[in-house]
Amino acid sequence: MPRIGVFGGAFDPPHNAHVALVQAALAQLGLAELRIFPTGQAWHKARALSSAEHRLAMARLAFGGVADAVVDTREIRRAGPTYTLDTLRELKNERPDMQPVLLIGADQAAALRNWHGFEEILSIAIVSIAHRADPTGAAIRFDPQTLAPLPAGARFEQLELAPMDISATEIRSRAARGADISGLVPPAVARYIDRHHLYSPA
Repeated sequence: MPRIGVFGGAFDPPHNAHVALVQAALAQLGLAELRIFPTGQAWHKARALSSAEHRLAMARLAFGGVADAVVDTREIRRAGPTYTLDTLRELKNERPDMQPVLLIGADQAAALRNWHGFEEILSIAIVSIAHRADPTGAAIRFDPQTLAPLPAGARFEQLELAPMDISATEIRSRAARGADISGLVPPAVARYIDRHHLYSPA
């Protein structure tokens, strides 16, 4: 059964840690393909996102050079709140023969029980939790058993990442101040942000 990676996010903007996660997942998890889903209406975000047009364009620039990575637009096109469960259901309906592998960070894993359709998500997808080493080299790990009781058949995998202290919040703040963001985002994304004056004060 081919394994298809599922990686969603606001990507506002996509940055080098996102790209590193995608590359690591393709290298470590035996994926036939990895699909990247810029979120549409993010029900859990307190702040307004940049326009879907800009976030989609930046995602294509960030991941376009990664072999076997595909930017999927369905969550942006979907009306109403964006739920990972809806995306997983659609993928399984389209390709019943494939096994989705949901890629999330340890912080997202800790909140997984609060996700819409938590138990059904675990019945459809293997959850791969990205463990990022801290600056000392020690791995910061999340134990899925803290989510217990888990539904029968819940499956988790580990994804190892190198330490990278990058956040979209910090990038937006730096861009708003006119500070340098090169080295934090792919060069094409930095050029796009500059050209469209994204994150600049109104």
